[in-house]
Amino acid sequence: MHNGAPSSTAAGEQPAIGAYAAIGDCRTLALVSHAGSIDWWCWPAFDAPSVFAALLDARVGGRFALGLPGAAAGHPSYERGTNVLHTRLADAAGAIELIDCMAMHAQEGGGTLAEGPQEIVRIARCVEGTAELQLVFEPRPGYATQVPAFRPAGPGRWIFEAAGAALELWTTATALRESAPGRLEATLPLRAGESHAFVLRAPAGDGSDLATAAEHAEQAVENARRWWLAWSGRCAAAGPHAQAVERSGLALKLLTHAPTGAVVAAPTTSLPESDTGERNWDYRFCWLRDASLVLQAFVELGHLAEGDAFLRWLLHATRSTQPRLQIVYDVRGAPLLPEQELPQLAGYRGIGPVRIGNAASAQAQNDVYGEVLLSARRFVAHGGHLDAHEKRLLANFAQMACRVWREPDHGLWEIRLPPRHNTHSKLMCWAAVDTALWLQAQVGLPVDAQHLAREREAIRAEIEAHAFDARLGSYVGYYGGTAADASLLLIPRVGYLPPNDARMQGTLRHILRTLQVDGLLYRYPPGGAYDGVAGPEHLFAICGFWCVECLARQGRLDEAQRMFERLLALRNPVGLYAEEFRVGDGTPMGNFPQAFSHVGLITAALALAKAGA
Repeated sequence: MHNGAPSSTAAGEQPAIGAYAAIGDCRTLALVSHAGSIDWWCWPAFDAPSVFAALLDARVGGRFALGLPGAAAGHPSYERGTNVLHTRLADAAGAIELIDCMAMHAQEGGGTLAEGPQEIVRIARCVEGTAELQLVFEPRPGYATQVPAFRPAGPGRWIFEAAGAALELWTTATALRESAPGRLEATLPLRAGESHAFVLRAPAGDGSDLATAAEHAEQAVENARRWWLAWSGRCAAAGPHAQAVERSGLALKLLTHAPTGAVVAAPTTSLPESDTGERNWDYRFCWLRDASLVLQAFVELGHLAEGDAFLRWLLHATRSTQPRLQIVYDVRGAPLLPEQELPQLAGYRGIGPVRIGNAASAQAQNDVYGEVLLSARRFVAHGGHLDAHEKRLLANFAQMACRVWREPDHGLWEIRLPPRHNTHSKLMCWAAVDTALWLQAQVGLPVDAQHLAREREAIRAEIEAHAFDARLGSYVGYYGGTAADASLLLIPRVGYLPPNDARMQGTLRHILRTLQVDGLLYRYPPGGAYDGVAGPEHLFAICGFWCVECLARQGRLDEAQRMFERLLALRNPVGLYAEEFRVGDGTPMGNFPQAFSHVGLITAALALAKAGA
């Protein structure tokens, strides 16, 4: 496998999934290609319709491109401790540096994000020789259903409609022309030291001039730099992998929705997990499992405010479904996410369909009670406070775990088969009850401790009777099956068994023997029989990190370190992960950047540090 860097692509071909960096404002996120093109942006929120979607259809999706025609692949990097992106592009005549970010609005006194204008800020500066900067501004709002009409609003200002509201491109460049309906173009000569600024925002109506555009862009970049440095400066990462942990933390913060406290699984939809498109899903929503793991990672890194915000969001989001948890909600807490296909978009590199919404919102996944309660436990263990409402909420979830653990479900991996008895789901119901007992002892969670203790033992008895295969010496993915499932690597983490228990050692052997390829892991046996979805399966990033953690807990530090270094080498050039790696060459596959993958890196790195690696 290669090191995760994208290979060069033919002219006009969509960049590799890994050939993107992300900028955002904790409300929405844009993907910037390594050639300088913004190919994905949904506005005004993660799950809103796209304004740019060339990522999912290079012909009609729309983009905001700044670049040098014929230049070699760019060299992107983030400023250390920030999500301010720099990309250097060069040709025979000279070089330019692109600086990209979104505006960050902090309340007085720092830190906390305040509501403020949403702005994409871009600065293109010639840093060597001369350059012919080419601009293509081609918004296609409504998932490419609209070709907007531009309305000039003064020198360097163009206004158009999107999502029923106006947006404005405000720039120091005055040579823009409408080359076709809904398409602005320009070729902008620059000499070393010269620059142009571009701000995409709601119209301010303030009569700002060209000079103000440059000043505004520079100040917005500086404000964003300060905000991100203040946030990352509170990160408690240490040790040899501190920089990788910090970058993953910054990626996860990009995926948080500051107005509500929700965390999206990824900011994209329908980036294929296979070359056939059967596994194209919309991930722009808050899965309670993913969000709970993200918040556990934040708390471990010292960011308690995110844990508190998530618990407040949880109180709001689950009002309509309590005491039962739905597995996924939108960032505002709506529980129903009907799935539909968008025929106007061909899909990434023509691999359709493009889907919005997610039918998994109707599934039963009983493991979520355990993940939510474990996130609360981690929050309390690190000094967080639960109020009376939050305690009642968590107590209700513990009671629901007692009610549902005997029921079959669709499980962690959202199988599209009839519900079955998934071992991981039983394990997490055990963890929910065990954690509720811990919270009762620590903070007075209002539960019947004797009842919970009986239920905890009943769950354990059933797991041992139906999920452990003595012939294999291993736990199996579901009752009656023999297949390994990488989720069982979490058994030591939740405290069900000590890491070196013979049953856990046997489970790890079974997983490595049957799911490992090229030093990485499938999540379960590929081929579609396990999950009911046709098409090939690829190596799953978080499963490799779970294995690192499990090996570290067992004291197998050399093996853990080797696998961790292999996974680190598969990051893209700016340190981001998709969900999966293609077997054979390590190409990133699936939605990007993926919260699950970055959570895995953080927890694995912390486990290595704790084990002394």
